[in-house]
Amino acid sequence: MLWTEKYNPKNFDEVLGNAKAKDEIEDWINAWMVGEHPKPLLLVGPPGTGKTTLAHLAAQEFADSIELNASDKRSYDILLRTIGEASATSSLFNQGLKLIILDEVDGIHGTDDRGGVRAISKIIKEGHHPLIMMANDPYSKRIKSLKTKCQVINIKKVHTNSIIALLKRICIKEGVDFEEHVLRTLAKQSKGDLRSAINDLEIMARGKKSITSADLEVISKKDDIHNIFDSVRTVLKSKNPQRIREAMRVEADPAFILELITENVPREYEKKDEIEEAYEMISQADTYLGRAFQTRNYGYWKYTYDLMSLGVALSKDETYRKFARYANSSVYTLLSKSRAKRDLRDRVADKIGGKTHSSRRVVREQFPYLEMMFQDNDLARELADYFNLDDAEVKLFRSRKIPKMKKTKPKKSSQKDTENKVEKKESSAVAKKEGKKEKEVKPQKSAPRKTKSTPKKSKPSQNKDVKKLAKEKEASNQKNSNTKKKSSSPEDKEKQVSLFSFK
Repeated sequence: MLWTEKYNPKNFDEVLGNAKAKDEIEDWINAWMVGEHPKPLLLVGPPGTGKTTLAHLAAQEFADSIELNASDKRSYDILLRTIGEASATSSLFNQGLKLIILDEVDGIHGTDDRGGVRAISKIIKEGHHPLIMMANDPYSKRIKSLKTKCQVINIKKVHTNSIIALLKRICIKEGVDFEEHVLRTLAKQSKGDLRSAINDLEIMARGKKSITSADLEVISKKDDIHNIFDSVRTVLKSKNPQRIREAMRVEADPAFILELITENVPREYEKKDEIEEAYEMISQADTYLGRAFQTRNYGYWKYTYDLMSLGVALSKDETYRKFARYANSSVYTLLSKSRAKRDLRDRVADKIGGKTHSSRRVVREQFPYLEMMFQDNDLARELADYFNLDDAEVKLFRSRKIPKMKKTKPKKSSQKDTENKVEKKESSAVAKKEGKKEKEVKPQKSAPRKTKSTPKKSKPSQNKDVKKLAKEKEASNQKNSNTKKKSSSPEDKEKQVSLFSFK
């Protein structure tokens, strides 16, 4: 049996440290026993501090328990099929409550655990049994939605002196002689991880009657992975280069660390020249970071880390002994709010680039000119049709919608209208013919009137000529009308045809 299991605490009194957390857990258990339904517990703390041990001790107070750890698949369907059904039903053999334990809920991610957090939220809402969850990272985004629905209890690291006392008791029970400085070195190297200290002691002392300083060479130094906010706090609070370098051993993107330091410099520093110098170091760090991404030469990262940690830390004259509430970077919140707009911009750029055979970057540079072109309705309509842009995408260039073209439909003419048009044409044709006849009948000049003042004798020859012309015209008109009547008869037509055929 491993020593971690052999010397595992049997009750809450044997648990080292975290007295306040133990009291809160005991009060939570008593509330369930009385018949109340308090919120689920979320135990947050570094690995090896006793979160799982506290959950197992709490399970002893209930009738039954179910546990899922990080090695199990925890997708939406699996959680509802196992934990969901167990939280909504009673135990088969026991009448009491069942404790449900979920370990490392901040590690729920990937395809195997898809929908896991959503399933846990549903279980919390609909379940009737107590639930305890554990997480290592208190700032994880995966447990952000769970924090508001749970009672969060912070589990702190175990003090070095408490670890030394437990290691002494184990050595005495196992009959191993020890040197006190060896145990102290083990306790310091564990960095508050009690489980790691017990495992190291077992490796050194198993099969031996004593341990010395030479046995410490077998044990490698524990890698201390810091929390990102603790690292930022160390950079802004300390001026010790060695401590700052150790604090920067954090598993996070350097761009994210740089944004956090940038956000919290004015919250910690008070003098203008200190803030100015700190931001100068941050700007140089950002330059090297961008150069690393552009050239794919990640050797520039070491300059980024030194400038944003040591450069910012040493820009202050002295450390500030005050409490400063640090905040997350506001850049990412702004980016999340403008994500939909950026997606729309990229979608439009892809459509236009597909037609013009241009890259997304080149198309973006032409957006100001496109905004000017889209102000004209006709041109905007043609561009939208050519690039296949919908109304939402057109709004990127103009605030108002493009008005649709009005299609003029031809009016259906009724029978009455057609009859009226035909009648009008016929009447106009008749009127034209009559007007021509009247012009032909009218004489060219009217006879002059006689005046009393100047009596003159009319010439008889002129009057005779006018009368002769009028008679000749009337005779010609009568001849024309007679010829028309004769030609309209069918006999005459036959004669004409026969004459032409004879000829």
